[in-house]
Amino acid sequence: MDIDAGDALVEAIKPMARSTSRTGTMGGLGGFGALFDLKAAGFTDPVLVSSTDGVGTKLRVALDAGLHGTVGIDLVAMCVNDLVVQGAEPLFFLDYFATGKLRLEQARDVISGIAEGCRQAGCALVGGETAEMPGMYAAEDYDLAGFSVGAAERGALLPRPDVGPGDVLLGLASTGVHSNGFSLVRRVVEAAGTGLDAPSPFGGGTLGEALLAPTRIYVKSLLALHRKGLLKAAAHITGGGLPGNLPRVLPEGVAAAVDAGAWTVPPVFAWLAQAGNVAPEEMLRVFNCGIGMVVVVAAGAVAEATALLEGAGETVFRIGSLEAGSGEAQVRIDNLPETWPR
Repeated sequence: MDIDAGDALVEAIKPMARSTSRTGTMGGLGGFGALFDLKAAGFTDPVLVSSTDGVGTKLRVALDAGLHGTVGIDLVAMCVNDLVVQGAEPLFFLDYFATGKLRLEQARDVISGIAEGCRQAGCALVGGETAEMPGMYAAEDYDLAGFSVGAAERGALLPRPDVGPGDVLLGLASTGVHSNGFSLVRRVVEAAGTGLDAPSPFGGGTLGEALLAPTRIYVKSLLALHRKGLLKAAAHITGGGLPGNLPRVLPEGVAAAVDAGAWTVPPVFAWLAQAGNVAPEEMLRVFNCGIGMVVVVAAGAVAEATALLEGAGETVFRIGSLEAGSGEAQVRIDNLPETWPR
């Protein structure tokens, strides 16, 4: 490890970490561990909820494009969006950054994105680990892992036990591909014979910039909905898409009926489907296809929930409802087109 470079990085990120401080944070960077005071954060009878994740091969796109400022947001998003669907408020975050050779500017850009993600989620960046590992990684490459801890009051965990037939599914718009399916994305880019520095065929600057649009963080809007007593369940739509993630928050004997024509599919997905000759069924299994989060609310709460979410900056679509089923929870997707329209 280049000790001087490591020390310089610590000094560079200290103000970033301080910018994420929140009630309950104790101490600062540089210790052997980080402390957090749950009582000071306002919890009475808390249950801790934890999550860890990475960014997958989206990192390869960032490396090839030379754009490192937003993958840190993705890293935070993949962890904290998994916490909030369990009713938990993200409290603090730690990162692991491993590289072949520490490059101060590159690492600073990545960690700047992590700090921005923490600010969006309302959690504190309390520490992390930077590892220089020549022989394990090519000199210009790096890998990321994130770890987040949140808390919920014991009686406020999600999903609620009253999720059932008649409830309504609201889909919250994604900002693009988010952080899943990039092995297929990279194959489609290669097959299309284009480069990441070429103009994006679906808008958003260069193709690299468009594909690296950061994962949306839904924490503050969902917590607001939950604290109003309107949120019965929520599903973060990651790898596996709607069919793979929505059943994870539904009880047995319930089926989700989803209308594929009820939301606007962002143009990046139409381009991926057509350039890669990917069928809509497969698109929905690999990508979020425009819906990054699904929330379950009572039928009588749809208007209030929609207004609250839109007021928090979300784009909301009424995408379906829950029906009586049999056995394990299932998802039925209706009105699926033969191809995604441009």
